[in-house]
Amino acid sequence: MCKSYNRQHGTNFIAAMPTNLYGPGDNFDLQTSHVLPAWIRKFHEAKLAGQASVELWGTGKVRRELLYVEDLADALAFLMNHFDAGREREDEKMFVNVGLGEDIVLRDLAELVRGIVGYSGGVTWNTAMPDGTPRKLLDVGRLHALAGRRNTRLRRASERPTPGIWRTSRPKPEQERGAVA
Repeated sequence: MCKSYNRQHGTNFIAAMPTNLYGPGDNFDLQTSHVLPAWIRKFHEAKLAGQASVELWGTGKVRRELLYVEDLADALAFLMNHFDAGREREDEKMFVNVGLGEDIVLRDLAELVRGIVGYSGGVTWNTAMPDGTPRKLLDVGRLHALAGRRNTRLRRASERPTPGIWRTSRPKPEQERGAVA
């Protein structure tokens, strides 16, 4: 659609494709959520219940790229102000991936979430369950070439402190005591 509008009307529309997102107000439902909010909920509930261990699926060896929603908003605002789909408007220049270009091993992510939530129990990996796709990582070379890493506020999920994961794990004031989402 962007390509057609650009060609027909001389517009400068772009299509930005983000990687796996997380943030406050995320979907924490254990049946339908993505890995990070599900784990935040699992560790939080295990902490409240005093469980000795939390079971996570797979081996924990697969990798995921994660992006905090505020970082996506910053990147999109940057792209709206600095990205040009190209004069020809016929090529694929209007497409841009938005992410960090870095991923994290799920075992490391589990330890990070466990620490942020304050859960002191163990982690059991249920290797009878599937890992899923071995790696989900976007090629974000176009975004980083345009913005430069120093000029964006994109943060790695593994950075410490992890304000994005910490803010995602905090309940909203109107929620019941002990609830995650």
